[in-house]
Amino acid sequence: MKRVSTITVKKRIVTVFLFSLFILLIIIFRLAYVQFVMGDKLFEEANELWTRDIQFAPERGKILDMTGTPLAENVTAPSVTIVPRQVTDAETTAKELAAVLEAPVDKVYETITKPASSVTIRPEGIKISDEKERAIRTLNLPGVYLAKDSKRHYPYETSLSHVLGFTGIDNQGLMGLEQYYDEKLKGSVGSLSFFSDARGNRLDTLADVYTPPMDGMHLKTTIHSQVQAILEREMDLAALKYNPDGAMAIAVNPKTGGILGMTTRPNFHPEYYQEADAEVFDRNLPIWSTYEPGSTFKIITLAAALEEKVIDLHDGHFHDDGDINVSGTHIRCWKRGGHGHQSYLEVVQNSCNPGFVNLGQLLGTEKLFSYIDSFGFGKKTGIDLEGEGNGILFNPENVGPIELATTAFGQGVSVTPIQQVMAVAAAVNGGFLYEPYIASEWLDPVTEEVVERIEPTIKHQVIAEETSEELRYALESVVAQGTGRPAYVEGYRVGGKTGTAQKVGPDGRYMQNNYIVSFIGFAPADDPEIVVYVAVDNPKNTVQFGGVVAAPIVGKIIGDSLPVMGVEKRSDGLEKEYQWPEEPLVEVPDLIGLKPEELSEYMLNLSVDVSGSGGEIIDQAPRPGEKVEQGAKIRIFLSE
Repeated sequence: MKRVSTITVKKRIVTVFLFSLFILLIIIFRLAYVQFVMGDKLFEEANELWTRDIQFAPERGKILDMTGTPLAENVTAPSVTIVPRQVTDAETTAKELAAVLEAPVDKVYETITKPASSVTIRPEGIKISDEKERAIRTLNLPGVYLAKDSKRHYPYETSLSHVLGFTGIDNQGLMGLEQYYDEKLKGSVGSLSFFSDARGNRLDTLADVYTPPMDGMHLKTTIHSQVQAILEREMDLAALKYNPDGAMAIAVNPKTGGILGMTTRPNFHPEYYQEADAEVFDRNLPIWSTYEPGSTFKIITLAAALEEKVIDLHDGHFHDDGDINVSGTHIRCWKRGGHGHQSYLEVVQNSCNPGFVNLGQLLGTEKLFSYIDSFGFGKKTGIDLEGEGNGILFNPENVGPIELATTAFGQGVSVTPIQQVMAVAAAVNGGFLYEPYIASEWLDPVTEEVVERIEPTIKHQVIAEETSEELRYALESVVAQGTGRPAYVEGYRVGGKTGTAQKVGPDGRYMQNNYIVSFIGFAPADDPEIVVYVAVDNPKNTVQFGGVVAAPIVGKIIGDSLPVMGVEKRSDGLEKEYQWPEEPLVEVPDLIGLKPEELSEYMLNLSVDVSGSGGEIIDQAPRPGEKVEQGAKIRIFLSE
């Protein structure tokens, strides 16, 4: 028998021990790695195998006007979630759900029998009504859950529809502010997690885990809801009166670039956008459409001429005989025979095309186009909405005498309304070109404290304050004494300019009897608080002139907007020059304290409506000193 030495035995024992120790260390290291490095991941994977999630959508942030009034909010609308493995009788469940949700039975059956942890019946089971919610609760079907959800609600219905936009079935922003600021508005999803066995049956012995959703932030805008209501009203009236191909209105604060209101016709209801044509809700005309601006563009030419001091409004003169010859082409004035001998202020008041061609020639191509560029034309303004257009300008290198002449009075160039509004706002606010914006503040959805504030952005100064002041005076005279008289508002100093632009057809030729008529106005003229632009596309059954169609609308918008903005009336503006068949307004006399029989001495061309009884007038409306149309009704209140 072979004997093994003691040394050999010891070596074998040591070898086995070391090998065992090595294996043990590997096992310990592996256990430590699994426990401390892979533990979280393995726990998550195991948790996913054992848990089922019911998701809870967050509340989408509200969109508010400048005062905090909701323009877009949420209303409760729960969604149906089914855990297929918990459904005990799929056929019966499908029939009962289909009856309540008004969905095909086979579609519901196919959905609730899918091999998934949870399913939804789309779209019938998403954001259901209160009646359907109560009916499903009454059924008490195994595996059928009602998840907290909400849908978007627009309390002002079609108002501001193109600006607000709308959301999809999952509350995702699809257009307008809803789309542009979707990331901040939508919030993050929450869930209710419950444990289940391998067959998906709920384990009641383990507690559910609830992760609350994070609601989206509230967006406060620059929109003035009362100004917006006035814009909507006037556009509705214009649509009824003129049956245009389209219409739009914009109101902006020239001191900040904040949009006070914006509307488009035709419009739509954001909650039912599926019922509207895509051509309607996809086209926010104030930022999307491009067209020749016509005479409203003359404001830019005038601003450049005044800044470069190539003319003097009062001492400089231009003779208009009805047309002007530019390289063999006769550019005619809108008035047959012309306006004769005029100061340049009268050129502006009369909107004389040959006179503005002359201004363009005095400036020259390089200077005129440098101002056009500086005022922001030919590029996006940067407004916080999708779909903004660039406009189309001549390349200065390709501009000849004809192109220079037509550009000077707004023909041959294509701009967007928002470019036009911001350029004029810069011309009248002291020369500062602002970036237009709608979002002003972001608010915490719980505390409603300001999380982020958006400050106005000045791009640069285009013209000097002195030039802006001179320009404001000229444009105020246009409204008081020139082609913009229909925009005159008693008690407010209004400046502005008419525009009548011939449309270009698909063949590239100008269309006959088809114009976009517009007016851009601002007030008060010495310290503007609002700039309003209105354009009406191809108005029917009327003379297609900006002064006839658009100017009265802008006058009405300004006249009604300034009081709600807190701007008081004054009597220091230019007096309106009346032309037949216009009649001067009548100043309301002070009747308080008089006896009824004394009225005949005062009421020359006003009618009276008497309230109360007695021998003395104690109150009246309108107030003394206000001006009203001849024949207007004055209400007096009598007492003893």
